[in-house]
Amino acid sequence: MRNYSVLPRRPLQTQTRFHVPRQDLPPRVTLDDAAVGVMTDFRKTTAFTIDPDVSVDTAARVMRRRRVHLLLVVDVDNVVVGIITSNDLIGEKTLQCITARGIARADALVRDIMTPADRLEVISMDDVLHAHVGHVVATLKATGRRHAAVVDEDDHGHQVLRGLLSCSQIALQLGEPVETVEVAQNFAEISAALHT
Repeated sequence: MRNYSVLPRRPLQTQTRFHVPRQDLPPRVTLDDAAVGVMTDFRKTTAFTIDPDVSVDTAARVMRRRRVHLLLVVDVDNVVVGIITSNDLIGEKTLQCITARGIARADALVRDIMTPADRLEVISMDDVLHAHVGHVVATLKATGRRHAAVVDEDDHGHQVLRGLLSCSQIALQLGEPVETVEVAQNFAEISAALHT
């Protein structure tokens, strides 16, 4: 067997950072460009996830560190059980949870304020492939959401989360803001809004 020499070692310097994958964005898009050009594709970019049983403060730290506004909430098998957004963390959902349960913010968990998977609506990758950026903007405005999940299917016909469309990403590429107004999606949300 061949003898291998030991590689030289040295101390890690203070203030050392690490490399992160770079997502190359087109310099600009217009509303008439292909919608797929503004989608964060999980085949090319890592999806950021969080456990449902961590605190909302931990989720906020993860978002700040990753510079994202949405985390996929996944179980131990990496099955999507919901999503949590930065708006959830700073908005009414967290305040209502703390007030209703009589707990401190530090005790509020992601599962308490996330949007559960059974309340999520998704867009088909096939539709995104045939759409323009303007279609995505119109969809986000009509739903009052800042994000839209995109799915395709595996070989067995089961949905697989393929990517995300986000107002902040689109605004960055358009070079202008994309504003949406949150729309209550069901009676419970409308009722909650009326009673606050």
